[in-house]
Formats: sequence, C-alpha cells, structure tokens
Amino acid sequence: MKKNMQLGLMLGWAALFSLTALAADGGADYAREKKWADEVVPGLVVGDPVYLQTPRGHHKFLTLFTPVAGTDKAAIVVHGLGIHPDWGMVGTLRTELADRGFATLSLQMPILAADAKAEAYPPTFPEAAERIAEAVGFLKAKGYTQLAIVSHSMGSRMSRVYLAGKPDPAVKSWASLGISVDDYQAVKLPILDLYGDNDLPQVLANAGKRKQSLAARDSRQVMIARTDHFFTGHEAEMVTAVADFLNATLK
Repeated sequence: MKKNMQLGLMLGWAALFSLTALAADGGADYAREKKWADEVVPGLVVGDPVYLQTPRGHHKFLTLFTPVAGTDKAAIVVHGLGIHPDWGMVGTLRTELADRGFATLSLQMPILAADAKAEAYPPTFPEAAERIAEAVGFLKAKGYTQLAIVSHSMGSRMSRVYLAGKPDPAVKSWASLGISVDDYQAVKLPILDLYGDNDLPQVLANAGKRKQSLAARDSRQVMIARTDHFFTGHEAEMVTAVADFLNATLK
C-alpha cells in the first residue's frame, strides 16, 4: 500500500511538472487555433483551406491557399498577434494580391491566450519559423519558385526570425508591415518597410533606424499618410505598395 501511495505521488508530481514545463515553454494555444479554424473555414469565399504539419510536435496548422495560374510568383502572408489568416487587412492582402497575379498562402501562426501580451510571444518564434519553412516547401512543390513573405506586426517579428536564419533561396524578398524592431541588419533580402503615420509608438520611434539598416537593392521604406497600425481606410494604398514591391523584386 505504501509503495502504491509513493508511486501515485511520484506520478502526480511528474504530471504537474510536465504541465508546468509546457506552460513555461510558451507553446502555442492549439485549442484556440482550432477555434479560429472552425470559425474561418466554413465562411471561406476565396481560396482553399490547406493543413500543413510542422516537425515540432507534428502539429497541423491551417493555411489559406489561393492559387494563380500561369505564374511562378507567390506571397506567404503572415498575420499579427493573436488573430487568424483571414482577419481584416490580412484577408485583404491574401485576396487582393492574388487578384494582382500573385498566388498567396496565408498562414495560421502560433497564438497564445487572448489576453497574452506581446512580450509573451518570443518563445513561439521557433515554431513560427518552422511554419514559414513548411509554407515555402508547399509552394515550391506547387511550382511557385519566386516567393516573398508579406507580414504584419508580430508576424513581421516572427518572419524576421526565419529570414535571419537560413531562408530557402526561393524566398526573394520581404514586405514587412508595422514592425516594431529597430533594424534589419540580420536580413540580406530586399525589404519593404511599410507603416502608417499614426502607427504604434514603437513602430514610429524606430522608423529612422530601420531605414538606415535597409541595405539590399530594391529595399525601400514607405509611410502611408493618415492611417494607423492596421492601415484602416487605406487598405488599397497598402496593397498597392506591397504589389509594387513584389513586382520589383520577384522576377
């Protein structure tokens, strides 16, 4: 009996330790991702739901694929903090870039609880980079070999981790929208740094430093007047700026 009680206590402590370790690891909230998918997929009008799988934990994540015939150019669209691949301006980018001749693959990125702050997200960045790598592989298998990443806010911070590593050579450029970091020195690709003149304070504060760090040919910084972090009311200008950049960098 005593041995059984000791074994039970050990198993209980092991389970508690395991749960604590998972929480401390900052892993993505897969249950919340599923809720987003259950909401997004039934109402999908443009594009097709495709589930890709990461090596990390063998997790399947939602992507929205909008193919375009007769081109080898495609954009991987990466959303910001806590949302989904068809949300607001992200949905606008993925559909309207397709209308302009670029296939798009919009990714569900790792998300945390609804009340999680931005500072809680860096532990999810390795999985985010893996998801982008899986997206690159998917598009290449479909015949798209001229790729760009189009990302917003937290999604831009996640994309920066992938691009600062060893990105696939098929990835030719990066449209970085509303990013709060102060430089792009670790990224060697052409970069569009796009933001609004009423953007978040940290985005505005670091704009000068970001511009100074744009070294690759065809890199540019564009500010859209009279708009906010989400380009509200100026979505057409946002799409045009991104499309012009992709036309210049995807040959």
